[in-house]
Amino acid sequence: MANTTIQISNETKEKISTFGNKGESYDDIIRRIYSIAVKEQLRFFLMDEKGYTPIEEALAKAKKRWQK
Repeated sequence: MANTTIQISNETKEKISTFGNKGESYDDIIRRIYSIAVKEQLRFFLMDEKGYTPIEEALAKAKKRWQK
């Protein structure tokens, strides 16, 4: 994999380094932070309550619709 250089402030570099473990590169830290951010976005998307129907309401509708 090819490397590139990005410019960040010293303050940002210090903040990123606080997430690191001994022996971990900045690339490792940023990849881990990115992975966590992606999982958090997915969790937020899956847990968003907009447009959802509570299970009790869904069961009541189903029982009413498919009565024997």
